[in-house]
Amino acid sequence: MTATQPKYYLLDTNILLHEPLAFLNFEENNVIIPMVVLEELDNIKDRKKDVSREARVAIRSLENALKDATPEEIVAGVPLSNVTGEHNAGGHLAIFPDYQLKQTEAALNLSENDHRIIQSALALQTRYSDSKVVLVTKDINMRLKAKGAGVKYVEDYRTDQLIDDIRFLSKGFIELEGDFWSGVGEVTSVQEGRETYHEVARDTLPAVFRNQYVIDESDQFAAKVVGYDSSYVRLQDLGQDRMMAARAWGIQPKNMYQAMAMNALLDPAIDLVILTGPAGSGKTLLALAAALEQVVELGIYEKIIVTRNTPEIAESIGYLPGTEEEKMAPWLAAITDSLEVLHKHDESMESSMEYIMKKANIQLKSLNFMRGRSIQNAFVILDESQNLTASQLKTIITRCGTGTKIICTGNLAQIDSYYLTAVTSGLTYIVERFKDYPGSATVNLNGVVRSSLAEYAEENL
Repeated sequence: MTATQPKYYLLDTNILLHEPLAFLNFEENNVIIPMVVLEELDNIKDRKKDVSREARVAIRSLENALKDATPEEIVAGVPLSNVTGEHNAGGHLAIFPDYQLKQTEAALNLSENDHRIIQSALALQTRYSDSKVVLVTKDINMRLKAKGAGVKYVEDYRTDQLIDDIRFLSKGFIELEGDFWSGVGEVTSVQEGRETYHEVARDTLPAVFRNQYVIDESDQFAAKVVGYDSSYVRLQDLGQDRMMAARAWGIQPKNMYQAMAMNALLDPAIDLVILTGPAGSGKTLLALAAALEQVVELGIYEKIIVTRNTPEIAESIGYLPGTEEEKMAPWLAAITDSLEVLHKHDESMESSMEYIMKKANIQLKSLNFMRGRSIQNAFVILDESQNLTASQLKTIITRCGTGTKIICTGNLAQIDSYYLTAVTSGLTYIVERFKDYPGSATVNLNGVVRSSLAEYAEENL
């Protein structure tokens, strides 16, 4: 086998559900789709599930690639270079007739779809013994079964993976040792209205991006990167005391991480705020407090839309009683919990919550019904977004129209999806994709402020 010899990639169903055009992302290599994958896509396309759209898109894309080919050509492989659109695919696409596989005592049980896909990989491994045959699946257990069954090469789909280790994920801020100014040589400072800006040499902060915060150990200096070029970095002087004194709907930051998050949440020039961090770090509470402040007090936005990913809700929501908001209430208990915290000192907490739900026009929406909408003049909170894929997050973010701000919160240590990990989560993807976009900011809220018990559990369990 030579390094330049094309490989054969056998795709599992979940790859096409994760990214319907995934078969175009293997460059000069050949892609094979087992017949059972088409059967699974056919079964999924009409279900009332969030992935049904992906199944339909995948089917239409495969049909577009194979529509002019004869049955013999489809089995042998059709050139992907003939597919219209922007892609670098130069290999062939083929459908493997796995129904022709013979059941033997040594073979896997072919009545199970996963086993048919694994058996297809084994058959292709024998057929193309001089080439590398790779089974690609996002199912961790299937990868283990395939290796145990004798498949030599089994991989996860990583075309949309931007980092290899979650430790390299941008935190949205730089923590410098000692005093920031002690390491700065020449500086140019200007006053623009109430704000002070500094221009320092790029060597002082060589790896920066827009809206990244800079703090040091002096408990005084805090700034935000508002621009840079090859020679200089332009900083907006914020000051730690000033940031810690910020308030939103009666909530004040408990640490500098929350202060940076609140600064981004209250900045009308920032349309996308990504808040990551452990459970109990205050992500949802800060987002809701900032939303109420800007909708009710400042009138910047007209309404608050709260949504989250609920994989099982597609089947169960229809059977729950009440309106969409009432159906969604059990899944968005974190929002109502946060509302209780914000109004716990009111004379009548229940009356206050009912009043503010109407006053702020708070809408609890199912993620499954966000497609096709155009959201205008709204403050959108997307909770638990670590369980979303990159394509799902793209669908939501592209719904945001004029005057809309979206907050994505999530804890990458609490991913519930079978097919996602911390490095393949859509939340990780957008942190990396948007980290230098002028209209976005990311803040990782280090530290648990919920309780000493929660903090100990986060650190030791």
